[in-house]
Amino acid sequence: MEGQNPSKTLALKLLLFLAFLVIQAPEATKCQTLHSEPTFSQSPSPTPPSKPPKFPHNARLRRIILGALFGSVTGFVGSIAFLLFIRLLLLYACRAPILKGPVVFCPSISPKTLQLALSNDARRMQLIGSSPNGKYYRAVLDDDELAVAVKVLELSPVDGSPTASSDSHKRRVQHQLESLARVKHQNVMSLRAYIRDQDRFLLVYDYIPSGSLEDAMARVRSQQLMLGWDARHLISVGIAKGLRYLHFEFSRKILHYSLKPSNVMFDEGCEPRLGDFGLAMLANPRLDTPNTAHYVAPECFDSCSYTDKSDIYSFGMILAVLLTGKDPSDPFFTGETGKGSLARWLRHLQQAGEARDALDKGILGEELEEEEMLMAIRIAIVCLSDLPTERPSSDELVAMLTQLHSF
Repeated sequence: MEGQNPSKTLALKLLLFLAFLVIQAPEATKCQTLHSEPTFSQSPSPTPPSKPPKFPHNARLRRIILGALFGSVTGFVGSIAFLLFIRLLLLYACRAPILKGPVVFCPSISPKTLQLALSNDARRMQLIGSSPNGKYYRAVLDDDELAVAVKVLELSPVDGSPTASSDSHKRRVQHQLESLARVKHQNVMSLRAYIRDQDRFLLVYDYIPSGSLEDAMARVRSQQLMLGWDARHLISVGIAKGLRYLHFEFSRKILHYSLKPSNVMFDEGCEPRLGDFGLAMLANPRLDTPNTAHYVAPECFDSCSYTDKSDIYSFGMILAVLLTGKDPSDPFFTGETGKGSLARWLRHLQQAGEARDALDKGILGEELEEEEMLMAIRIAIVCLSDLPTERPSSDELVAMLTQLHSF
């Protein structure tokens, strides 16, 4: 072996030594175990010792690991439960109190004067209208002779929610009203103040003496008011912008739930402002009333589902009223000629190529304006689609209506 490489010889010797250790390890362990067993010299016939486990330290290690894991999981679950308890305790302690006095969001209104004006003295409040979820009054604040519109909202919670007199429902109403007070847009009416009175809320808005779109269209039908296409077009754009603000631009989406001509008010510059919005979460308005049913989307009756596309259907009906000058509750639509509704009548004339016959004769004039109105009829028909997915969004509506003059 003189020519053999010394490094290879050393490696071979190391391998043989390791193999010897592996072979001798079990024997050494066995001998150590046997020697550790107690001897019973006085026993005449000693019982053979039972065979010990091959690796007893593995079982002990397993028990230690399982105990550590169980303790860790128990401690973690206990910590989470404790933190949740502390959080619930803080939420209960910090919950919003139920406010009793006037809550004012407008600096020009004095809480004391408002409380006096909205007292039970009927002489201070004049009934000016009603809706399915409350009545409207006109009140004058004595100190500065400021006129305000007051809506009396009777608490009527939706199905599954707490009773109207419960504190949890009152806090829910209060939270919703505070959210509505943050609405700021030229085409939307802001909540100025409110007062809780037993199981009802008195909501205070700006009083607009110009009246509503419903009042204006009634005067148009009786030929007491001339409303040209330009004015009607601006009204439709303003309503669409108000919806876009509620649906997309506010901090959270607000659905109107009750969009109809009586809830579209006019300020001094004839700018439309949406009122009575977002209150359906606080009350259960009836949808089958004559002044409301025609503006409610079909899915609201079929599946009790209301989305932003349901507001678009109501807008489509308002646009149809502006274009045709007709009232959807007119007996004309109950006969065969009227096809059962204003929406079906418009759709029938459009398919027959006679959409011009639907236009209000009071706004017929220049050929260019008639083309714009015919395109507006197409927009109204799309908004009045029976399928919500086929209706445009309020953002798309604003773009379509503002582009009418550019064609």
